[in-house]
Amino acid sequence: MTKTGFIFDLDGVIVDTAKYHYLAWRNLAEELGFEFTEEQNELFKGVSRKRCLEILLEIGNVKATQEQFDLWMIEKNEDYLKYIEKMDASEILPDVAKVLDYLKERNIPIALGSASKNAKPILEKVKLLSYFDCIVDGNNVTKAKPDPEVFLIAAEKLGVDPNNCVVFEDAVAGVEAANAANMVSIGIGDSAILSEAKHNFIDFTEMSLEFLSGLIKN
Repeated sequence: MTKTGFIFDLDGVIVDTAKYHYLAWRNLAEELGFEFTEEQNELFKGVSRKRCLEILLEIGNVKATQEQFDLWMIEKNEDYLKYIEKMDASEILPDVAKVLDYLKERNIPIALGSASKNAKPILEKVKLLSYFDCIVDGNNVTKAKPDPEVFLIAAEKLGVDPNNCVVFEDAVAGVEAANAANMVSIGIGDSAILSEAKHNFIDFTEMSLEFLSGLIKN
């Protein structure tokens, strides 16, 4: 039987670290003298840290030297890391563990494919690291989603053909990346936003084990 590989995004799929990113960006905006709202934070979904800071500075109409820019990138990340330092297993999103258990029991290859550069420490904090056969994150890629690089590297590390991979994503750029890699894209979140995904679920509580089983067989 052809092997199926499963690739999970991190933020918004396994854990909700988006709220901590938002708080760290909001703190930086306040320091720079302007307000940064939750609505504006939607622009940051699935976007690299560098691009997020560029957008933030555009919102606040703030000009920066390269040196200031680099310092603010570090400052934001250090602030964010203080938040995730306090994370534990209670932060895992509903029924994620059920899905991971189901796949692990059947020896299905599982990878993480995330833009985050802090993926490994987060998975350690919430005690899920052992489920993953490989981690591909912001430290391993040069191109951001919607480029499929992160998922193609994950498939290669799992030893699975990209056509036989399933990707769980909560961001439009991530769904586009999965589609570009010819993988089965599953949108986790608002189906109106993630309309390009092959399948949609608000979260993993909506996903039956029969559905998962069908993905493995097909």
